[in-house]
Amino acid sequence: MGYGVFTREGQGPRVGYRTGDGVVDLTEAERLGRLDAGGTFQTGTLNAFLGLGRPHWTMVHARVAELAPDLALADVEPLMPFEVADYVDFYSSEHHAGNVGRIFRPGQPPVLRNWRHLPVGYHGRAGTVVVSGTPVVRPCGQRGAGDFGPSQRLDIEAEIGFVVGAPSAMGRAVSIVDFEEHVFGVVLLNDWSARDIQSWEYQPLGPFLGKSFATSVSPWVVPLSALARVDAPEQDPPVLDYLREPARFTYDIRLSVDWNGTEVSRPPFREVYWTPAQQLAHLTVNGASLRTGDLYASGTVSGPDRDQTGSFLELTWGGAEPVTLADGSSRTYLDDGDTVTIRGTAAGADGGEVDLGEVTGTVRPA
Repeated sequence: MGYGVFTREGQGPRVGYRTGDGVVDLTEAERLGRLDAGGTFQTGTLNAFLGLGRPHWTMVHARVAELAPDLALADVEPLMPFEVADYVDFYSSEHHAGNVGRIFRPGQPPVLRNWRHLPVGYHGRAGTVVVSGTPVVRPCGQRGAGDFGPSQRLDIEAEIGFVVGAPSAMGRAVSIVDFEEHVFGVVLLNDWSARDIQSWEYQPLGPFLGKSFATSVSPWVVPLSALARVDAPEQDPPVLDYLREPARFTYDIRLSVDWNGTEVSRPPFREVYWTPAQQLAHLTVNGASLRTGDLYASGTVSGPDRDQTGSFLELTWGGAEPVTLADGSSRTYLDDGDTVTIRGTAAGADGGEVDLGEVTGTVRPA
């Protein structure tokens, strides 16, 4: 389910709502007076609707939920659902951070000293966020001193993306209790990563060219209101006041990662240490403003077991333990022509199951 933008039969972009295998054409429904979203469904993107804020989201969604699909999902071509204003990626799974530490810093504490005190993150590149199905060209860059060429360790990161609707003023931190006033919904996200480029460039700052070439998102934005709250993992040591949640919660989102049609992992989002509300509070605590269309990602989602990891770096333990796919081929990192599909389901607020769809991409040669 979720809101998105699509085209069909040569038409321009139209706003739609996916439900099961059908799509409600919201652009047409608003034009015919079957709902009133203030004209925001006539713009060919979700941004105008996202900017209306939570009271309007609730009111419009109540009407949208009553409408029957008028198109088949198979007959529409999904487009990028919103214009990305800014993009931030976090590093919030303790299992992922611990695995990376053990791979890259053996014999040292796997999680760095500051990690349990704040949600670590970095600013990404909004212009290379693309919709599911967009091919991913293998990036080139420096792989070491005097070594330039295509990445030989191309990887994925299975994540959840949070889409900001209501903006905030510059200079004003967003309170942790106002998370749902600003964030409209979620998408599935693949933060493609060139590990050889990343490992050479990231010291002493952080991810840059190893991450900025492509980030894929699913085409249908699922409203937060559709998801059930569940308890988040306990935190130790206690966090600072601006990160302390009166009612600490997260979402029971289950991911699956397919590599050329072989399911290789099932990462559990509810295991993530820093919640999306804490991420938003930290993102704005210095006074950074939110803009409609901002996207921030959870960071790689990994569970405690090897078949719950959200990256191939972890799955193959730095390339030391190759994975055998259903066709008999062996992989450590991505080859040209490989396709990765991340799917997601979640516990629904109504007690049922919510389908978050999928995000897929195929690697093209450099």
